[in-house]
Amino acid sequence: MTTDARELTIDKLAAATPSGRDRYMDFLRAFSILVVVFGHWLMAIIYLDGTELSGSSALEVVPGTKLATWVLQVMPLFFFVGGFSNLTSLRSIESRGGSYFDFISSRVGRLMRPTSIFIGAWLAIAIGLELAAPSLAGDLQPALAIIAKPLWFIAVYLIVVAVAPLMLRLHRRHGVVVPIVMAASAAAVDVLRLTFDVPLIGYLNFPFVWLFAHQLGFFYADGTLRRWSTPKVLLLGLAGLATLVLLVTYGPYSPSMVGVADGRVSNNDPPSICIVAHSTWLIAAALLCRAHVTRWLQRSRNWKAVIAANSVIMTVFLWHLTALLIGVLVLFPAGFPQPVGGTEAWWLTRPLWLGALVVLLVPFVLGLAKFERPRPSERPGTNRKPLFATLAGIGALVGGVAGIATSGFGNVVAISGPLGNSALVGAGSLLLREGGKLRGPETRSGRC
Repeated sequence: MTTDARELTIDKLAAATPSGRDRYMDFLRAFSILVVVFGHWLMAIIYLDGTELSGSSALEVVPGTKLATWVLQVMPLFFFVGGFSNLTSLRSIESRGGSYFDFISSRVGRLMRPTSIFIGAWLAIAIGLELAAPSLAGDLQPALAIIAKPLWFIAVYLIVVAVAPLMLRLHRRHGVVVPIVMAASAAAVDVLRLTFDVPLIGYLNFPFVWLFAHQLGFFYADGTLRRWSTPKVLLLGLAGLATLVLLVTYGPYSPSMVGVADGRVSNNDPPSICIVAHSTWLIAAALLCRAHVTRWLQRSRNWKAVIAANSVIMTVFLWHLTALLIGVLVLFPAGFPQPVGGTEAWWLTRPLWLGALVVLLVPFVLGLAKFERPRPSERPGTNRKPLFATLAGIGALVGGVAGIATSGFGNVVAISGPLGNSALVGAGSLLLREGGKLRGPETRSGRC
């Protein structure tokens, strides 16, 4: 698609935006992912010596950066937006008599098209390295592991999508009890994991914690949170913030809301009760900003920028660490400075470094973003498929994507390596196909 055609499409989408569309949710979706991308780029301290890569995180060496994650860890906002978007989609499918399979195939199709391209491309690169330059492949093992890390989010979000219809039923029947139970369950998991030394149970917090934020999105979508007064939202945010302060001050938890090696309990892998408290105050803060940002989004230029960002946002997310690796392997040998992390020279070079990474990411966006754009449904959503096949497809996708996120793209021939996990992804995609295509949702202006 040419630039002119792309601009024309954005113009048409902006002009076709329904008057009742909640533009703020579109903004939060793009904002949250872009903060993650620039946060990763900024926090990564990498050195290249010949073909040997080494490095650390700025969170480990720069004072004060752990507290910065209380603002920069914005994944709760994405799951919050996901709750809003999934409820909206379920309402639409229910209104036209659609099925669980219609919902799953549309949401998963949109998520897995760009993800499958990413996995397939890196699998081919990994196999090529293994065959043509095994020693280089060995040197790049850490990088091949880090490249796949964004996939953890895809795996967790697939679980969230799979249970969204059930969570909506619970929301309609039990209301606020559901997020309270999610929070209590996350706390109980932490107690079992830390007090009684049952580490594997901690992985239950991936659904408990992130479904908590997702469930709050239901309360926004049904209008409950939008009707809250400013003092009530402020009180909610302060309660979440105070709880977080108490947990990291008197509990065993790291003050960092993302994974960091500081000798304390990580809040990220698996997520802890701290992320529940963090989600509460962060979502409250987002609600407090809603009116101001919504007014800002009424300006045509600003709204077009949000539409444009959302049309490429998953491509940006999936490939941003690839751009980082290319920057290290190409720019460092060419003489780009490698100052010690956290020093004045390091900070002074960050704007140039971030700008260079944006430039390196642009070709991926231009070439691959088309795979994430919605496809018009060929028929109204009234298809049926056995529940077992649908759940098996979701299970295979989750297992394959999570496997790659955990093991990376190294050790291609290992049983638990990327080749086997990619086969699981392929099997899951086949199980969820309808009429030869993994269906996408109906085309809409903007999107969540």
